Amino acid sequence: MKYDLNLLPVFLTLMDERNVSRAAERLGMTQPALSNALNRLRDTLRDPLFIRERYGMKPTQTAKELAPIVRAALSSLDDAIGGQQAFDPALATRQFTIAPNSYVEIVLMPIIVARLKDLAPGIRLRLIPFGNDLVETGAVSGATEMVLGRIVDPPDNMVVQHIMDDGLACVVRKDHPDVKDQLSQEQYENMKHVNVLPPGRMRIGLFQALQQTGLKRQVAVSVTHFLAVPEMVAVSDYCATLPRLICERLARDERLKTLPAPVDLGTFPVELGWHVRYRSDPAHRWLRFLIAEVAKEHGLPLEKAVPDRQ
Repeated sequence: MKYDLNLLPVFLTLMDERNVSRAAERLGMTQPALSNALNRLRDTLRDPLFIRERYGMKPTQTAKELAPIVRAALSSLDDAIGGQQAFDPALATRQFTIAPNSYVEIVLMPIIVARLKDLAPGIRLRLIPFGNDLVETGAVSGATEMVLGRIVDPPDNMVVQHIMDDGLACVVRKDHPDVKDQLSQEQYENMKHVNVLPPGRMRIGLFQALQQTGLKRQVAVSVTHFLAVPEMVAVSDYCATLPRLICERLARDERLKTLPAPVDLGTFPVELGWHVRYRSDPAHRWLRFLIAEVAKEHGLPLEKAVPDRQ
């Protein structure tokens, strides 16, 4: 029997999304085209595969049994084909879909883009939101080639590499009447604060650090992105507690100054994750190495190597 391999990613994306509209969007297809592909799959496999329900599509038992087999087969095929291909970054033309969290998008992606301009000008990057869920981000299906941030509870088909650590510091306006060159715990706890609530798991890190150290904050305003902080702090006497590398960039703003936190708030990890199907892809491996090198150069020194989680 002949199989159309182009239908298999459609099947896996539907397994992940359980929704025709979202699956079509992730695959870059129209809904009619995806529905047509699903009908061809049903004819080939002689099974309905997905049953419409009120809140989505429920896979049949046959679909559930086929999904891990199809994932493994596509991963093996990708490894076999990718391993045979030579890769020259200077001549390569390819687009990568990457999901960095807001922290990585500010502190690492501009440096990575600059490196690509010099080393691999034909490689294009499409950045999408990190999101709250690896399935939603497209990392579980492999539709998104890489995710960068704090990766919690990755599935078995994802490889996770710890690429750097960063710490936390504080930023206030430069002419703050009560803060000079140091910030005491008493000052910190008596000040009002700007709180950043980016999507994803990074918000957990600061809250946990504050709880563990017993340091208290009076939050006056919460924002959704680091880039909103400079304007908030510059026109107030508020303080913001942010990743060290974000503070370094904000220090370029003449209206602001950065200070160490009054207590040691520890560090947080930054991780790189990708679907196992890309393990042997030469271009993917090259870009992973480039990203890891950039992270190593700019993050805090890693006390010991952390092996990939697979």
